[in-house]
Amino acid sequence: MNSLYLMLCLILVASSLIGMSLPLGKAVKMVLAWVAIFGVAFTLFAFRGEFTALGAKLRAEATGAPIQVGNELRIAMRDDGHFWVDASVNGKAAPFLVDSGASVTTISPDLAAAAKVETGMRVAQVETANGEVQMPVATASDFAVGQIARTDFTIYVNSADDTNVLGMNFLSSLGSWRVEGNTLVLQP
Repeated sequence: MNSLYLMLCLILVASSLIGMSLPLGKAVKMVLAWVAIFGVAFTLFAFRGEFTALGAKLRAEATGAPIQVGNELRIAMRDDGHFWVDASVNGKAAPFLVDSGASVTTISPDLAAAAKVETGMRVAQVETANGEVQMPVATASDFAVGQIARTDFTIYVNSADDTNVLGMNFLSSLGSWRVEGNTLVLQP
């Protein structure tokens, strides 16, 4: 059936070229041009998945956006040498510094207020690079990094720092995480 369809297409093209009464040289150039056009169209169609992945990689390099490949989230290292990712706390998006040295994910008071995260009476004594700090312990109803989501997720509110930090309590909840060159790979 495919052979018949191909033959009909060739007959259609050949009859149109014959009907135009073109010189042989011009007809050959036109046939080659159409073969090239169909070849490019076929290549784009056949490799559309690879072109999509290439487009996502180029977008990630240009904007710093993570790449979702299947269930894997790939995050490119930023110019400052750190991995940054946008996460969502109760639906409120914010940038987070990925820090495998932080035991628990921390958010700024501003993000806690915007995401309606309420702190209770519990506080944790936390040893940071800037010394010992007391942080209120809270729970985010919904916490997501890309398509990786957690519910009732424990976070601390750090009033001493405006940097939101994605800590080991999130990373250790994953199936795996690793660094490949300048890319952080998160697998649920």
